[in-house]
Amino acid sequence: MASVSNLSTLNPAASLSEALPHRRNSSRNCFLSFKPSSSAADYKISLSSSLRSLPSIPRKTSLRIKCSQTDGNGSPAKRTVLHDLYEKEGQSPWYDNLCRPVTDLLPLIASGVRGVTSNPAIFQKAISSSDAYNDQFRELVQAGKDIESAYWELVVKDIQDACKLFEPIYDQTDGGDGYVSVEVSPRLADDTEGTIEAAKWLHKVVDRPNVYIKIPATEPCVPSIKEVIADGISVNVTLIFSLARYEAVIDAYLDGLEASGLNDLSRVTSVASFFVSRVDTLIDKTLEKIGTSEALNLRGKAAVAQAALAYQLYQRKFSGPRWEALVKKGAKKQRLLWASTSVKNPAYPDTLYVAPLIGPDTVSTMPDQALEAFIDHGTVHRTIDSNASEAEGIYNALQKLGIDWGFVGNQLEFEGVDSFKKSFDSLLDSLQEKANSLKLVSH
Repeated sequence: MASVSNLSTLNPAASLSEALPHRRNSSRNCFLSFKPSSSAADYKISLSSSLRSLPSIPRKTSLRIKCSQTDGNGSPAKRTVLHDLYEKEGQSPWYDNLCRPVTDLLPLIASGVRGVTSNPAIFQKAISSSDAYNDQFRELVQAGKDIESAYWELVVKDIQDACKLFEPIYDQTDGGDGYVSVEVSPRLADDTEGTIEAAKWLHKVVDRPNVYIKIPATEPCVPSIKEVIADGISVNVTLIFSLARYEAVIDAYLDGLEASGLNDLSRVTSVASFFVSRVDTLIDKTLEKIGTSEALNLRGKAAVAQAALAYQLYQRKFSGPRWEALVKKGAKKQRLLWASTSVKNPAYPDTLYVAPLIGPDTVSTMPDQALEAFIDHGTVHRTIDSNASEAEGIYNALQKLGIDWGFVGNQLEFEGVDSFKKSFDSLLDSLQEKANSLKLVSH
């Protein structure tokens, strides 16, 4: 990571409590609209009718969950299917987005969201399309920070503030939930040691117990995962696209726990972000080229089938003597997290990558579109292992048609890393332009 040595320990420019009274309406990146309140405790979800009874909404409209002050009697927020998802089936719904002000997350938390994920593309959109970062950015550049150092300070403030909002969930679940994820620089995807250094640095400057440091599951970074876990840092392993790489990620987590030397492993946790919709996007193109009825009938089925097999692998790996020895030291399972849950093909049901993947000890992180759809018309019951033999049959049938699962995983990993690098570079360019427009740097 460039300029790490130039970065000081970060301190948010303004405390969350100071920000709360001054928050303003925003629908910039979040699908919620708000009314101001004097404290976080004064927020509740106010729905005129049951979300489940609402008609299916057009794809391009936005379900607005209005937020209002309570009447002072502490009446609880209205339940949604997200509460049922966690309480009845043991799956944690997270939100795959983050924008400033982070208080936009308050009604989401009230509606049952239990964590947040971010990535370079999300920050690129949030920072480049908003003026909410201008004041802090101006101060940082005037203080002599280079553009990349300034970027990380903007990001760290958002992460710290979001961690504060989710800390009650983290405490209530004894570190089982309530996490906020922040990713190391995507430029480090092929750099084992650089990733280790960046993860340790991010963990230190964010300095929150409920932060997850995101590390990509690239081949060079799998050893990084082991080292970072061994150092006692909780990790969200991202960009997992194949069963083979997922097993390597699990082994890295187990190796890291065993190498840590800690007597109490309960505070070192992890999730493995298994990407879903992008698998269908790539495989469907191949199936359409093949063009047979058998091939065309398998469109839209590959991603969920592979995910179901990943859950079987999860169950096998987190059982038996090796795992039981770690449990005695307080170890927690590395939960499977379903990522890339928005539907890319408009012909598919809008809950395709959420509804069939419900099961205990898992996380589903949903961007606006998927979260909105599931709250509106999602149903809650265990589905992830309801038909394991069918998932295996689909996986094998695709293989017989010539689908190379190893190639699919490698190709999607390459595309994912490349996309994040481009978002990261684009954001730095945008910040440079913003600095120039604000006449903060000399030419």
